[in-house]
Amino acid sequence: MADILLSESEKTFILHSVEDNFRVDGRGRSDMRPMVLETGVVSHASGSCHLRLANTDILVGVKAEMETPLAGDPDRGRLEFFVDCSANATPAFEGRGGESLGTSIARMLQRAYTSPDCLDLGKLVVLSGRTCWILYVDILVLEVGGNLCDAVSLAVKAALASTKVPVVQVTAVDGGEPEIEIDDDPGACTRLDLSNAPILITLSRIGNHCIVDSTLEEECCSSASLVVAVTPSGSLATVRKVGSGSFHPATLVSATKMAVSVATEVNRVLMVKLDQEELLGENRDKIGFL
Repeated sequence: MADILLSESEKTFILHSVEDNFRVDGRGRSDMRPMVLETGVVSHASGSCHLRLANTDILVGVKAEMETPLAGDPDRGRLEFFVDCSANATPAFEGRGGESLGTSIARMLQRAYTSPDCLDLGKLVVLSGRTCWILYVDILVLEVGGNLCDAVSLAVKAALASTKVPVVQVTAVDGGEPEIEIDDDPGACTRLDLSNAPILITLSRIGNHCIVDSTLEEECCSSASLVVAVTPSGSLATVRKVGSGSFHPATLVSATKMAVSVATEVNRVLMVKLDQEELLGENRDKIGFL
């Protein structure tokens, strides 16, 4: 993350604002900042999304390719996540500074989407044990303004929602070997069912309270954070603690309940936005990116 230098007076001010449930920017402890997103911004990708959460800027592209499924999962496709932290996002990412952070976020997303209850990867299978679709999810961090994990997860879900997987037909040829043909019609495609796909909610502990959607300044005042992957139904897909600090058991329970409450509302707003873009179709005004 970006290093922000704060004086002790500034840290004390932030701590007191969290205790009073009136943060520096006027939000309560469970309030999110404004978010803007647009799907279908990368023309050569199967699905894409550009999301801006306050000063955090994320671009996600999804590419669908046919490959051989894993030996341990012959009847499932798979998702592969890769996070690239641009050196322009913050000076801390220069060189290989953002590599470990990108790997950490990619692993959290992989764990969140691994559960079969979150996403039915069986629908990505073309020929059991022989051919399946693999969705490569490439995430580019363009700017860091706090709450990076949550912004990435929201952009990933929006990009997957816009992903179009081509329709394929399997026909038998002479000799009994199956032949795979991709439909020539660009409109012939299928969509993933993301009705139970999770999003990440990060709770930063400042003093005796937890907050969501923390700014860079608030992250500098936090000794520990809890990253929770929550499905729209309120189930927990994965939980991870970040930082050297600790959580009291009572604080951990209340933080998890807050994460579920916030995630349910954020997911509802996200799906409404995606449904609106789907209804407008190609006629909507696109700001675009590439």
